[in-house]
Amino acid sequence: MSVLTHLDAEGHARMVDVGDKAVTARQATATGRITMSAEALAAIRDGLVKKGDVLAVARVAGIMAAKRTSDLVPLCHPLPLTRVVLDLAIEADGIAATATCATDGKTGVEMEALTAVSVALLTVYDMAKALDRGMVIEGVRLLAKSGGKSGDWQA
Repeated sequence: MSVLTHLDAEGHARMVDVGDKAVTARQATATGRITMSAEALAAIRDGLVKKGDVLAVARVAGIMAAKRTSDLVPLCHPLPLTRVVLDLAIEADGIAATATCATDGKTGVEMEALTAVSVALLTVYDMAKALDRGMVIEGVRLLAKSGGKSGDWQA
């Protein structure tokens, strides 16, 4: 069993000390989706949502969220992100979000990619909730990460 690095010897939460770790190129990609009614999806696709361009606002919200992950997740380190790409794709029954984050740093960017996807999908919900309060956010997960001591990983 692996050691829980965010707990000290007494079991208290702590921020991991990354001071001695090497700076490496790191990247992570996460995905998730939101399902919704055909009416809500058509309104988003056709630009008819009264609050504005849902996909454009969700993309910016996700990028902004990636940059603020350490403000939202208590034990995350603030990272100098070198890249955040957030793609939103209209599918048959909803919208898929995929975020890729990168940095040259001492710790990974998995949480930033997951946060970007989550906030982008929450923004879609917020902007379209008047059309469909039954939307479901699902499948938010890490797809891949690279860099660092633990190396590469793919789902």
